[in-house]
Amino acid sequence: MESIWTPELVQNLSRLWAEGHSTAEIGRRLGVSKNAVVGKAHRLALTPRPSPLKRPPLRRAPPNLAVG
Repeated sequence: MESIWTPELVQNLSRLWAEGHSTAEIGRRLGVSKNAVVGKAHRLALTPRPSPLKRPPLRRAPPNLAVG
């Protein structure tokens, strides 16, 4: 099975990843699927991105305990 990932595509992927583009946007620009981008980024050990689905918990202000 022949790889679609030419050295030029890998270089462009790494550059776009470092610039902070979304995986979908990178895929559109390179002509590959979002999942192909995610998989290749993982295999290249590029810096992981925070999940857009997992948000940090909201910090709630403590209740106002002032008496008055």
